[in-house]
Amino acid sequence: MKDIKKELLTLIAITATIGVLWITNRPVIPKEAIWDDVVTEAEMGGYKLINTNKLWEHYRKDPDSLLVVDTRQEWEYRTGHIKGAVNFPMEPTWLSRWQKKGDLATLLGADKGQPVVFY
Repeated sequence: MKDIKKELLTLIAITATIGVLWITNRPVIPKEAIWDDVVTEAEMGGYKLINTNKLWEHYRKDPDSLLVVDTRQEWEYRTGHIKGAVNFPMEPTWLSRWQKKGDLATLLGADKGQPVVFY
């Protein structure tokens, strides 16, 4: 009877180990963002979405009144960006967004009680 219990516990341990290894090491294909996801995230964050034509219109009228934050990686920013844009590299993951939330608030002046409007 003791041998059966030992074998059963061993089998459970091996199965659990294989299951954990399979789950943690399987390839995960990131979900491709679709426009509906962008709209939902903007609504949740309180952002107003504008298209590139509207951004260009604002920029052309008064570029000094805009703070354009480029969240691409530094090497991407160096390859070309909107004149006057500030580089704030951020990985497109929830963890990166969460970790840099305070830094972004400081950059935007929200930590000093200044109003911040997102477009």
